[in-house]
Amino acid sequence: MVKIRLRRTGRTNAACWRIVAADSRSPRDGKFLEILGWYSPKQTGDNFKLNLERVDYWVSVGAQMTEQAASLVRRARKGLTSTTDAKKDEKAARRARAKKAAKKEGSAA
Repeated sequence: MVKIRLRRTGRTNAACWRIVAADSRSPRDGKFLEILGWYSPKQTGDNFKLNLERVDYWVSVGAQMTEQAASLVRRARKGLTSTTDAKKDEKAARRARAKKAAKKEGSAA
């Protein structure tokens, strides 16, 4: 089975990750089929990039994504180019839900 997952690169205490399509039996940093993108958690600004066309291809032929890879794909589909943008977007959504709930409680009372 093929999995879309992260492969560690970089030096000690400065990890970078490649998003790859790999056989599920190969080790984390072992053999892979194709590089689909990269993710650099310590970088500010644009800290990941994905080739969504190739991700879609691999999913169409039965590849499964790990949780972290799926999270990065969701962010890329939203058009967010950094994980900090995604966190701001999530915070704004939470605030809107809380505001809506408070308004609903106020009108019910």
